[in-house]
Parts: sequence; C-alpha cells; structure tokens
Amino acid sequence: MAEIKLLDSSTIDKIAAGEVVERPSSVVKELVENAMDAGAKAVTVEIRDGGCSFIRVTDNGGGIEKEQVRKAFFRHATSKIRSVEDLYRVRNLGFRGEALSSIAAVSMVELITKTKEELTGVHYRLEGEKERDFSEVGAPEGTTIIVRELFFNTPVRKKFLKSPATEGSYISDLMEHMALSRPDVAFQFMMNGQVRFHTSGNGDLKEIVYRIYGREIVKELIPFSVKEEGIEVEGFLGSPSVVRSNRNFEFFFVNGRYIKSPLLSKGLEAGYKAYLMQHKFPFALLHINMDTERIDVNVHPSKMEIRFHDQPGLYAFLEEQVRTALRRREMIPDVTFADTKEKKRADEKKADEKKESPKVQTAQSQQAAQPAPAAETVQAQVVKKAASVRQQAPDAGLNISTETVAAAAPVEAAAERAAVSPPSRPKPEAPQPFETQRLGRMLQEEEGQYTVKDVRQMELFEEKLLTKEAVQSYRILGQVFDTYWIAEYEEKLLFIDQHAAHEKVKYEALINKLENGSVDSQMLTPPIVLNLSAREAHLLEEYSSYFAQLGFEIEEFGGNAYAVRSVPCDLYGHCEKEFLEAILDELEEEPPHGAPKAIAEKLASMACKSAVKGNHSMSREEMASLLEQLLQLENPYHCPHGRPTIITMSKYELERKFKRII
Repeated sequence: MAEIKLLDSSTIDKIAAGEVVERPSSVVKELVENAMDAGAKAVTVEIRDGGCSFIRVTDNGGGIEKEQVRKAFFRHATSKIRSVEDLYRVRNLGFRGEALSSIAAVSMVELITKTKEELTGVHYRLEGEKERDFSEVGAPEGTTIIVRELFFNTPVRKKFLKSPATEGSYISDLMEHMALSRPDVAFQFMMNGQVRFHTSGNGDLKEIVYRIYGREIVKELIPFSVKEEGIEVEGFLGSPSVVRSNRNFEFFFVNGRYIKSPLLSKGLEAGYKAYLMQHKFPFALLHINMDTERIDVNVHPSKMEIRFHDQPGLYAFLEEQVRTALRRREMIPDVTFADTKEKKRADEKKADEKKESPKVQTAQSQQAAQPAPAAETVQAQVVKKAASVRQQAPDAGLNISTETVAAAAPVEAAAERAAVSPPSRPKPEAPQPFETQRLGRMLQEEEGQYTVKDVRQMELFEEKLLTKEAVQSYRILGQVFDTYWIAEYEEKLLFIDQHAAHEKVKYEALINKLENGSVDSQMLTPPIVLNLSAREAHLLEEYSSYFAQLGFEIEEFGGNAYAVRSVPCDLYGHCEKEFLEAILDELEEEPPHGAPKAIAEKLASMACKSAVKGNHSMSREEMASLLEQLLQLENPYHCPHGRPTIITMSKYELERKFKRII
C-alpha cells in the first residue's frame, strides 16, 4: 500500500479552486454575486479572449475596509454567516467564503476598493496567492477586481477550456441571467471592447426581457403573480405559441438566486401540458420568494442547485397555478394568409428588429452607450488624478498600471459627477447611458396594444364562445379533406380538427371517470405477465390501491413476476403491457409527485387512440354533437398532446385577401 501523506497547502488550494472555478464564467459569477451582496446598484463586466486572459468587474457597492482586504482572500473568510445555523437563514448570494481565495489560487488578481468612510482606497495585487503589492490609492467608492491569465499556474486545467468565443458565450448567458435576477441593478457587459448589452436598473423586468430577447417574445408574455403562505411567485409565462426544443428558456430565481431545478421545470411543464406538443418546452421567467427555512442552498459550491423542504407540495402548487393562469387566456390561434410580398416585408422587418437586438453590437447600440465614459478618456483622467496624488504624497508608493486604474471607469465618473453637485442633491447610484425613455415609450405603446387585444379576446372566447346560446348560433358549413370541419360564428370562420377535437372530448371524459372511480374493467384471458425489477416491483406495490381504482387487477405471480388479470375497458387492445411499463418508468422519476394523477393522465392519453381519425367522413349531426361537447370543456383549445383543436380566420383577413380592403 502506498504511503499516506498530507497534501501541501498549495495543492489543497488548487483542488479547492477546481470546485469553485471551473471556467471564466465561474469567476464572473462569483465576482458579480459579491458585488450585488455589497449593495451595488451598477455593475460593469468587461472580458477579453472569452475571459481567459482578462476579466474586470467594477461595482459601486460598499467596498472593503483596508484592514479587511487581506482577510477577504483567506479560505472560508466571509461576512455573510457566523455559524452553521446561519446557513438556513442566508439570503445572500454568496456565503461559503471560497470565491476570492479560489480565484487567487489560479490567476493573477488585482483589487481596488474604497469604502464611503475612508479617504483613500486600497490597491492589492496577488499572483497565484502570493502578495505582490498592497498600497493606498485614490479610488471611487466601490470595488474593482481584475483577473488576468486564468489557470496560468495550472496548465492542465487551461487546456480543457473551450475556444474564447465559446467561453465568452457562457459569460454572456450568465450576465443575462444576472440582469434578469436583479432588474433594479444597472448591468453593462463588454466583450473585447464592445458593449454587448446593458440595462438601466429601473426595476422593469419586461424591459430587460425586451433588451435580451426582443419584441416578439415580449408581445407573448403573460403576467404571473401568485402568493401563498410562505411562498410568492412573480414573473412572466410565455404563451403556448412561444415554444422551444429545450429547457434553456425556463428561468427560475429563488430568493434572487438563479438556479436549475428539475422539480420546478417539471411542475412548470405539467401546468403547460395541455397546451404544448410533446418534446416542446415553454418560455417562463419566475421569481420565487420563500422562507429560507424551506430551502437548503448549501448543496454545491456553484450554488446552482438547491433542495426544497416540501417537493411534492411545491410541484403541485406550481403546476396548478400555471394551469390556472393559462386557463384564463384565449388560446385559439388566428390564421392569416399574407401574400408573398407582405410576407417578405414582414420578414425584412423582423430581420431589422433582430439586428437592433441587444445581443448584437450595432452602431445604434454603440451610439446609445456614448454617454458612458470611453476607456481611453477615463484612463487619461484617472492617470492624471493618480499623478496629482503622487505629487501630494510622494511616498505613497503607487505602482499601478494605467490599465488597472482605468478599472474604476464607470464608478469614477459617477463619483466625480456627485462631487460637483449641490450638497442637498443625493449622489446618483448608477450612470444612465441607456435609451430608457425611448424603450419605455415603446413598451407602453405595445403593452397598451396587447391589453386591448386581450380584453377583446377574453370577451369573445370566455363569455360568448362557450355559452349554450353561442353553440346554438354556430353554423356548420361542412367537412373538407375528410379531416377538418368549417363553422361560421359572427364574423369568424372556425376550422376544427376532428381527430384532435374527438381526442380531447374522450380524454376529458376518461379523466372524469377515473377521478370519480367509475371505470369499467375488462378481464384478460390469458393474463399479461410482467417481469419487473426490484424497484419497479416496489413501486407497483406502493401504488397498488391506485391501480385498483383505475380498473387494473394485478397480483403476484412468483418472484418478480406479476400477472395483470384485468384492465380498464378503454385500454383493452391498446398495448396494455407497454402502457403499464411506461407508467412504472414515470413513477421512477424523482420526486414521485402526484402519482395517481400521473397514472390517470397516462391512461387517458393512451386510451384516446380510439378517437376518430383523419380521412374519416362524419355526418353533420355527428360533428354538431362533437362540437357541442368540445366547447363545454374547460380548455377546448388543445388536444392532450398540445396540438390546437380550433383555429380561426376573421372576415377582415378574408376580405384583405380578396382585395376588398387595401
């Protein structure tokens, strides 16, 4: 056996740094979180070469006291907690005391900081944890940290980094999350000398969504606000027309912290289930505030994962509230038949809007950022000021590069403006070089447009469409392609997919039967034999009473084999064995939330295979009966798989197509 030895402190520090500092985006995350914990209202992040060679984070927070600067770079040194009990009450973004020490262990770090009470700031420089300089310097209130040559002393780690462009994209995504988490903080992100995006810090979350994702997303946002004992959720849900092929547009912030949570994602998607097709995911931006006693944030050094005290309860709460919010909205899409020229103009307009998006640096966004001091100008100003400080205090020993002193650029300018202001005027918290007023007007105009539209749609489809009088006034015109039905109502044409409509009606009828326990069973001869794993057998026994209520008769058949002797009538002949195996696979997912409901919905979805198919002729009486049943449902707009059952076309659009309206 090899001899057991104690590792030296340098090796220990580099191993610890590997858990916290995985790539340049990890450095930016830790430094920006520290800035926000320090009360900053303006944060500027600048990177070069994807953050591999240069990262600078400047804030106008409270700063660090001179005697505390060295201590801040010790391992497990923090001002956020005092004991283990504080871990369950912490609301700060950082609390482990590992960030600065881990960053300093694998890079060259410079820090400039000043508190409000002190007359001068501190310049502190480290190279691989070795102190190179500690001196006084003229600086504005706040903190600037510069990180150079990340992983310069751990080349093995450095070779696993991706290209500068890829690493830069990770930081860009991170900064977008930071901006969405704190609308009240003004963020500016610069990459290779260009401003990629900036926010005003006025607290308007919708404005930030506009800046990052553009007008088309903002137009489809549904305000979401719910409150229950111990939990409050606010934000936006995207309409079902805004779908993605992955979960990258599901944003969750718990007590201001951006997290990734399979539990919250599944709860959100369960609420959208009736509105989205399979393998499609919604756009959602939710800020969740809850008692700190109900969560555990001390799961991983990255703090991207947290544990919830009542996972099934939180899942059910989110699912129900999302479903309720979507249920209040009209979900029938309008059909438009724009001609080729109109479509081309619309595409060109969309392309122009995309070019104006803050994701791409344009001349317009550069011009918008002009009020912010340019790096060269501020550098000259700060160097000049540093020279005057040297003349006044020749023994101060200022040994700072011009690039370093320029780090305080945005905050320095703010401090100078405050110095020449009348004493009664408060110091501005952050520079405002953004087109806030113009953007605000655009959002107000657009918001007014959607508000009027929503009111009209709510009246049409909730108060008129679903009433008995409305159903009686429909005029069914006929069937086309043996698949779709056309009906007339007031000044609209309705197009109904007969398979999706029948599937929805059967689905809801089955769910009602299952919930009321009025399911008929069909005996199987011979029985179906299931060979299950130990985990599957445990789940089957745990939920045996629910399976019995749903019409299954299942008994042990020796070992891990089980005999299925009866199934619900509606499932008979529809791959009963595969269906049961699929249910057990779903129950294996953690947490086992809402198992009875999951079983019932799976059964109904499978049994809907008996719905009338396309290319099948139906009589007018059959269609009238089906349409009446459909429109009496709580959500008649989508089939169980998320496809629309009804789409509409207005008389106005038809007249435009025939050039009656120009």
